Amino acid sequence: GSAVTTEERRLRDKKHLNDITAARQPPLYHSPAKLLSIEESIAIQMQQKEAYEAMQAKLAAQKLAERLNIKMLRFEPEGEASMQYREVRDED
Repeated sequence: GSAVTTEERRLRDKKHLNDITAARQPPLYHSPAKLLSIEESIAIQMQQKEAYEAMQAKLAAQKLAERLNIKMLRFEPEGEASMQYREVRDED
């Protein structure tokens, strides 16, 4: 037989699949999988665990605040809020 390059074989197989089915593979949005060293994998897992625990703590605080009916308001001692209670008086 004639020597067929891998690229030609791939194109021929793809054309054959296009003739058989209308199904298409979704486009690859992210880069292909990479091999990581054990140290890199552990570092990534620890970062993910810390982020997960921080998110869980934030959600727990929100739920607790909702249960206790605590409302968090902004405190601005130097801003407009401090001037609202003062009355304006004329010195006449």
